[in-house]
Amino acid sequence: METNPAPAPQSEAADLNSSPQPPRWADSSAAAPAAAAVQPRRFGPPARVALVHDWVTSFGGAERCLIQLHQLFPSAPIYTLVHDTRNTPPELEDAHIVTSHLQKLPGSTTDYQKFLTAMPYAIEQFDLRSFDLVLSSSHAVAKGVLTHHRQKHLSYCYTPMRYIWDLYHTYLSHTRMSSLQERAFRMSAHYLRQWDYSSAQRVDKFIAISETVKGRIKHLYGREAPVVYPPVDCGYFVPDPQGASDYYLVVSRAVPYKRLDLAIEVFNQRSERLLVVGTGPLLERFKRQAKRNIEFLGLVSDEDLKVLYQNCRALLFPAEEDFGLTPVEAMACGRPVVALGYGGASETVLDGVTGVHFAEQSAVALDAAIDRLEGLRICPLACRQRAESFDQRIFQAKIRAAAEYLLRS
Repeated sequence: METNPAPAPQSEAADLNSSPQPPRWADSSAAAPAAAAVQPRRFGPPARVALVHDWVTSFGGAERCLIQLHQLFPSAPIYTLVHDTRNTPPELEDAHIVTSHLQKLPGSTTDYQKFLTAMPYAIEQFDLRSFDLVLSSSHAVAKGVLTHHRQKHLSYCYTPMRYIWDLYHTYLSHTRMSSLQERAFRMSAHYLRQWDYSSAQRVDKFIAISETVKGRIKHLYGREAPVVYPPVDCGYFVPDPQGASDYYLVVSRAVPYKRLDLAIEVFNQRSERLLVVGTGPLLERFKRQAKRNIEFLGLVSDEDLKVLYQNCRALLFPAEEDFGLTPVEAMACGRPVVALGYGGASETVLDGVTGVHFAEQSAVALDAAIDRLEGLRICPLACRQRAESFDQRIFQAKIRAAAEYLLRS
C-alpha cells in the first residue's frame, strides 16, 4: 500500500472545522466506501503512513481502534512505547511493531505506569522522518511524537491524560502512595501538564472519540477536534429474535469510577436478576454485599458476551465514560440501555428510543430509570439501527477520508 515517500506539501494543515462546506468524512450519514490507499495529493504515489499507539500491553477499547487502523493501513508500522507479546490481539500478529528503549527495562510491559515521567522523552525518540502521514492513537503520550514541516500529524484522541488534569485530585485521593511517592507524583504531574499542552500544539489535526472528549480537548489544549466515534463490530453483535430478556446486565471492571456499587445497591432492593460481567479490585467486596439475585460471571468470551447481550432485558451503564463501547454493543444486539445522562453514553443512547437516561450517579436515580424503562416499549430494530451508525466500516471510511483531506490541505 505504501511506497517510498514523496515530498509532501509545505503548507500548514487546514482547519477542517472552518471549511465553508464540511468535508464528507465529517458527515455522520456518509456511506462507507471500501478501503483504499491514502493519496497524499492529486498525483503521485500513495502516502507512507506510520501509526503511533501509547502501549500495546492489553486488549481494550483503544486496542480495538488500533486494530481497525492496522486493517486500514496494513503496511504501516506501529510505533509504541512497550509491547507485551503475551497479550497481542490475533489481529495484530502480522503488524510490524516498533518499541521504544523502555521495552528493555525490567517490568516495563507489566508496570509501565511507573515509567510515566520517562514517556515524553521516550516517545520523542522515534524517528518518523520518512513518513508522509503520522496517525497517532493517543490517550497519554502518543500524540507527542516529533514531526517535521513536510509531514502531517493526525491524532485520534481518546482523551487527554485525565490523571494529570481533571482527575488529578481524584487520583491522589484514591491511590495508595507514601508521602514521598505522593510528592514525587505531584511534581512530575506539574511537568507532565506542561509537556502535554506543548506537545498538543504540534499536532496538525485532532479527532475526538466523542463530543465529551471534544470539549476536553478544547478546554485543555485550545484545539478544535471533529468527532469520529470508535468502531463497533455490528456484523458480530447481532440480535437474537428468540432472546429471553429475563435479567439485567452489567459489563464493567470493578473499579471505583465505574460505579458498579450503584447497581449492587439497587438490585439488593429489587427482585429481578442482575448478571455482572468483569473483574477488578473491588469485585470481592461487591460479592460480599450482593444478595442472591445478583450473579458474578467474571471474564467471559466474546461469544458468551454476545449471548448475554442478546438475552438481557437491558444493559445498565452507570459510569461516566469518554465513549463506552458496551452500550453500543448491547444496542447492536437489539437491547436497550439504562445509561447515565452525561458523558459518552448520553451521545449514543437515545433517551426514550433506545433506552433511558438518568440524571445523576445515585442509586435512587438508577432505580427510577429502571422503573421508567419497564413502562416503555423499546423497539429492538430502533436499537439495532442506532448501533449501526457506529459500525467499524463507517469508522474506517471517516479516518481514511480525514487523512486524505489533511494530506491535501
